Amino acid sequence: MDHMASMIPRLVLSLWVFSALVSAQLSSTFYSATCPNLQQVVRSAMADVVRQNPRNAAFILRLFFHDCFVNGCDASILLDGTPAFASEKFANPNRNSAQGYEIIDAIKARVEANCPATVSCADVLALATRDGVALVSNLKFPDL
Repeated sequence: MDHMASMIPRLVLSLWVFSALVSAQLSSTFYSATCPNLQQVVRSAMADVVRQNPRNAAFILRLFFHDCFVNGCDASILLDGTPAFASEKFANPNRNSAQGYEIIDAIKARVEANCPATVSCADVLALATRDGVALVSNLKFPDL
C-alpha cells in the first residue's frame, strides 16, 4: 500500500506536467495570420447546413467523436481508402452510422478557396463541430 501511495503524487505531477505541455501547443489564434477569415468561413458554412437541417450538427459531432475516439483527432475518419488501405470511413463500426462527410468536404472547399493549403482537415472538423453545437444549442459565439 505504501508503494501505491508514493506513486500517486508522482502520477499527479506527471499528469500536471503533461497537461501543461499539451495546452501550451494549442491556440485558438493559430491561423490568425495565415487564414484570418477561417472561423467566419467555417461558422457561415455550418450555419447554412444547420439551417437546412438541424440534424447536420449532430452528424458532424458524431464524425468528430468517431475521429477522436481511437487515436486522437487527426481527421483519419475522412480518408476514403484504397484497395491497399482500409479506411476508418468505411469500417464496419462507422458504416451506416457516421454521416456528414459531404458537409465537411464542402466546408473544406470553402476554406481552401480562402486559404489554400493552410488549414488541416482535423481543424476544420473541430471548428465545424464547435460551431454546429453552438448553433443548435443557441450558445453565444465567442468574439472573433
